[in-house]
Amino acid sequence: MTEPDLPDSDLLRYSRHLLLDDIGVEGQRRILQSRALIIGAGGLGSPAAMYLACSGVGSITIVDDDTVDLTNLQRQIMHSTDRIGQAKVLSAKNTLARLNPAVQVHALQARADAQLLQDLVAQADVVLDCCDNFQTRQSINAACVLQRVPLVSGAAIGMDGQIAVYDPRDAKAPCYACVFAPDAPPEEARCATMGVLAPLVGVIGAMQALEALKLLAHTGTSLSGFLLMLDAHSLEWTRLRVQKNPACAVCAERH
Repeated sequence: MTEPDLPDSDLLRYSRHLLLDDIGVEGQRRILQSRALIIGAGGLGSPAAMYLACSGVGSITIVDDDTVDLTNLQRQIMHSTDRIGQAKVLSAKNTLARLNPAVQVHALQARADAQLLQDLVAQADVVLDCCDNFQTRQSINAACVLQRVPLVSGAAIGMDGQIAVYDPRDAKAPCYACVFAPDAPPEEARCATMGVLAPLVGVIGAMQALEALKLLAHTGTSLSGFLLMLDAHSLEWTRLRVQKNPACAVCAERH
């Protein structure tokens, strides 16, 4: 049976997507019916969530346990001065509703622990890791591997950014733990102590949204199998091929 055409309001709102051969009506319909999970409502989560909402992702769940602080406003563009002290997820929900009221936004002010992630990832079509904590990143990856849900991972600190896609639906693809071993955590570096250039998180977060939309619309070639790094000093990109670790404690036995 042929699915009904999009309503006139959607034809107008998403007209620039519909003009693209890579998306068109079918791709946009997939986006509208999709569910995204975003962990972190800060510098990366802000542009990622805003672009997903504007693009029509049907359901967006945002998880963050923090509140808006004055120091966030230099880069976390979902939030504003009048929301200082408010839960970031509630501020995010307010912003996304203004951008696209048709999108269902689920705001969870909570720490993304292993059990919560298992429950939420199972309901998602794509997961965006926009957090700044190594242990949380590992928990997100483990849940995505278990549930076989693609993960779009981004990070930015100082003048350096990186993005990768880990797709456990592909038996040959690496997971996050293949590249960053859980038992070898890097020296913890956060914006609060190291600083970060404001537009850098915007670039990486927007690219996370781009990769997520490609996965949801079933179009293009994802970054799966590659780590893309940006040096903002010189605006040089480095693309590294990353391999699956046959001894990986997280994904080696999943297929």
